Parts: sequence; structure tokens; C-alpha cells
Amino acid sequence: MAKDYYGILGVKRDSTADEIKRAYRRLAREFHPDVNPDPAAQEKFKEINAAYEVLSDPRKREMVDLGGDPLAPSGGGGGPAGGAFVGFQDIMDAFFGTTSSRGPRPRVRPGADAILRLDLDLHETAFGVEAPITVDTAVVCNTCTGAGTAPGTHPQTCEICGGRGEVQSVQRTFLGQVVSARPCSACQGFGTVIPHPCATCGGDGRVRTRRTLTVKIPSGVEDGMRIRLAQQGEVGPGGGPPGDLYVEIHERPHDVYSRKDDDLHCRVTVPMTAAALGTRLTIKTLDGEETVDVKPGTQPTSTLRIRGKGVPHLRGTGRGDLYVHLDVRTPTRLEPEQERLLREFARSRGEEVAELSKQGGFFSRMRDAFNGHA
Repeated sequence: MAKDYYGILGVKRDSTADEIKRAYRRLAREFHPDVNPDPAAQEKFKEINAAYEVLSDPRKREMVDLGGDPLAPSGGGGGPAGGAFVGFQDIMDAFFGTTSSRGPRPRVRPGADAILRLDLDLHETAFGVEAPITVDTAVVCNTCTGAGTAPGTHPQTCEICGGRGEVQSVQRTFLGQVVSARPCSACQGFGTVIPHPCATCGGDGRVRTRRTLTVKIPSGVEDGMRIRLAQQGEVGPGGGPPGDLYVEIHERPHDVYSRKDDDLHCRVTVPMTAAALGTRLTIKTLDGEETVDVKPGTQPTSTLRIRGKGVPHLRGTGRGDLYVHLDVRTPTRLEPEQERLLREFARSRGEEVAELSKQGGFFSRMRDAFNGHA
């Protein structure tokens, strides 16, 4: 039994082609999968497309009026059961109600952004600096001021596309006529041609040049941060507005300090006796020398904190801290007198210290034990 394609679109059998198209457009907007993700709506959308495919084709509509079904498997209509989607141009016409072209591309277009790496020392990222940078970018051509034409000449309308910037082609398919458009190869889609391009820029309206700028680096910037210089990037084709320039900060490694956020870290080695008895250290900070006390009995891997001697905060006030990590150094070789005094010190504390020598050392005892089992 043939489907009621008129009923699917909700139109009368004597409806005009424009009435059928308006009905299809209204239903397509309601049941299109991009608008209505419901699976039932998707099936409905397929039926609507199939109905419009049939009723928009005079031959297939005539077959329906005679009681046939051009989309049935044996109906001779050439379409699969359930209906196929209509051509892309019909969808565009249904949703936007027009088949007009997009028009020519503008010759004047915005420029691209540019990025530049800037290497700085820790002191420069901490307290800020005004650094000169050299930029190789495109600027407006001084000869043609961005027009791209030789002096006294102007762009001319393309004779191939008539200024539309695109050419259309018509293809006949079983769904009907499909109109497609592509950019005009003669004018590259601009709609105009430049018969006499500028000798300086070759018709692009811009030239590359090297220029020097001064960028102000705020205090507290970190490695990897980017500073935006508005409209200092590439000038666009045809002398279009320039893009932005981004300066990416790269902080050089410091020979003393390592940085974590706004805090600084360094390592200082102190003798074992200084850690036991206590001492006073002179630390060189970013601001100058700072004296800190090492308390008696300081243990290995201890950390001293010097407040406010780190990197200034990028946002807000104040600074990070400086952390001094202490490595306690144990002597590797002792003079006989030093060893005697150290052993007396150990005995005074009740600490048992084994004597390691060639005769009674650990390895000799291991050797004797091995020989006894041989």
C-alpha cells in the first residue's frame, strides 16, 4: 500500500510546489536531528525527507497521484524503502530559504597572532625588566598602503565570475538538480583581479620587516607565561588590522636557587660540628646578604625559612619565602688525634663505636667466619 506523502507533510493533494516547500521547511526545523535528538523525531525526519523528495519531483508526484509509490522496492522509483535524504542544496534551501551565494571574499582580512620567546634571568623575572625585543612580522606596504595595486591602478571585476567570487555548476541526480558552488579559480574567490600588482609587495598589500620593540615585564612572572602586546602581530592581507604579539617568558636556570611558584630554594652544606654546636650562616639572597642562625643540634635535611625573601607576587602585594635546606657533612678522613678525641666524646655519651681496622674490622671478621666453615 502506497504511503500518504501528502499526509506526512500535512498538505492537500492540490497544494502548489511553494506550499509543499514551506510545509517541509517548517517540519524540518522541528524534527531535524540537530534540533530534536529524540530517536522518534529522527525517524519522523526521514519520513519528511522522503515525502519532500517525492512531492518536489513532478514525475514522482504524478506517480503518487496515480496510486503508486516511487520509493517502494518494486515501484520503479529508484529509491530505497523508507526514503532517502534529499540533496544538500534542498536542505540549505529549507533551513535558510535562499540559494544565494556567500559572495566574494574580502581582500582585507585580519592578521595572524605572533609569538616570540624571551629568555630572562631569575632576578629579571623576580623584579621585572624593560627588555628590547626584535620582531620579524608583516607590516603595511608603504608603496600601495595595503591596496596591493601599482600606483595609479585599481582592482578590476573578475570576468569569469562577474564579481561574485564563485562559480556554480548544476548536476542532475535521481533526486533532482543539485546546484553547487566553488570559489572562482580566476580571482581565488575575491571577485576582483589585480592586473597590475604592486611591485613592492606583489599584490599582498604587506611586506615583511624587522622592527624593535620594548616590552615591560612585570615583577613575579613565571616560566612559560605569555605577555600580550595588542596589535603588534602580523598585519593582515590587504593591509588588514594586525593581530597580537605574545611574548613567552623562559626563565634561565639559576646556579644557586630553584624556584617553585614564588618561593626560592637553595642547599647549604654545614660541617657536622657546626650542626651539633650551632653556627651562623651568611646567605646571599636576591636582595643582598642575610644572616641566619643554625641552632645547636640541627639534624640532617633540616630546613631554614627566611620569610619575604622569595619572588614578589605577580598579583597582589608581598613576596614568597626563601628556604635553605641544610646538608650536614660528615668528615671522611680523620687525623689520629681527631679520631681519639671523637672516640672519647662517643664514650662520654655512652655510645658504643666499633673499631674497624685491618685486623679486627668487619670485613676481616667476615673472612674469618668464611674460613672457619671451609
